[in-house]
Amino acid sequence: MTTFSGFALAAALLLVVVLVIVLRPLWRAEKLAANAGTLASSDQREANLEIYRDQLAELERDRAEGSLAEPDFIAARGELQRRLLDEVHAATPASARTDSNRGGRKTAYVLLSAIPLLSIAAYLLLGRPQALDPANTQPRMSEQQIDSMLVQLEEKLKARPDDYKGWIMLARSYKVLGRFAEAAQAYSHGGAMLESDAALLADYAEVLAQANRKFDGKPMELIAAAFKIDPNEPQALFLAGSAASERKDFAAVVDYWGRLLPQLEAGSEEAKSLGEAVDKARAIVEGKVAVPDAAAPAPETVSGEVSLSGKVAAQAKPDDLLFIFARPDEGSRMPLAVVRATVSDLPLQFAFDDSMALAGGQKISDLGTITIEARVAKAGKAQSSSGDLYGSVKGVRPGSKEVKVVIDQVQP
Repeated sequence: MTTFSGFALAAALLLVVVLVIVLRPLWRAEKLAANAGTLASSDQREANLEIYRDQLAELERDRAEGSLAEPDFIAARGELQRRLLDEVHAATPASARTDSNRGGRKTAYVLLSAIPLLSIAAYLLLGRPQALDPANTQPRMSEQQIDSMLVQLEEKLKARPDDYKGWIMLARSYKVLGRFAEAAQAYSHGGAMLESDAALLADYAEVLAQANRKFDGKPMELIAAAFKIDPNEPQALFLAGSAASERKDFAAVVDYWGRLLPQLEAGSEEAKSLGEAVDKARAIVEGKVAVPDAAAPAPETVSGEVSLSGKVAAQAKPDDLLFIFARPDEGSRMPLAVVRATVSDLPLQFAFDDSMALAGGQKISDLGTITIEARVAKAGKAQSSSGDLYGSVKGVRPGSKEVKVVIDQVQP
């Protein structure tokens, strides 16, 4: 349930409760019209009234002492009121009930229409609908605050080495921040929880490969361990196919990525890109396409500068996270490489080459043109969010120098 729908449901329920409380006496006005006269003329009814008062006082005492919960108190009080009104109704003249009924019901109809309309109008005039947006209700934390919290968590975990869940949570936090070496170190303390979970083993293999920029050794051991638990674990299949592609074992690429492909959403960009890669690897295995020449020289580095336009500078803070991406111009939006910094580093010189390619992904030299995008992440995450500041340059050829990227737009 979204924040807005949850709020709307709660508001509607509260409005219903208010209407019931306000309108119920009016609907039953005829039972109250002659209340005073009837009770005064009947000793028995006066005695009954005293009993009702005593019972109500007893209920209030029980509630104050804690022996009666609030919902039970409300229900019992309602029952007492119902019995009292029934007692009054029995002695009320029909004419009094009719006149009272007309006036009470007329007022009830007016209130039934007016209260919801007035409530909505008051909220629109005095309320803050934008406060329902989670981005406006959650306090933003600076990079320094996040680092401090992670350091504190790590120190606590060192005193509790068997807190495997805590170590894995720390590893995932470091991974989100792009600090792969620290993530791999935290995963190494995952113990039995890590060793029995194929997805966690694959994630450990990924951060280790990212930190070392290679799959050889420990990452491949972790992938093999993941396959023993689940031969079709998606992340392990992707990483195994990437490693096979690096060592030009295209039969293994077809095997691993061919098993992963049915698990992706049909028609998605990821499925299309992976399907093309599987087809290309299969064509190489069948001899229809030549094996890429490993000795071919890599294109030169793509380099340039990122700056912040004055028209959006007021919306950026020095500690806001800055991401610079190299992406394919067409097809998948998966980054080829990423540089992470802060707004305080601007203007910032950047340089991308094949050595910076994300593990298992394409390389700049694989493409004819790329896009360089710079993004100030107002929500503190690499994925684009409303309110982010960004700028991009498309059609950049590998080897291009002095590429100028100006951050001058706001994400809707």
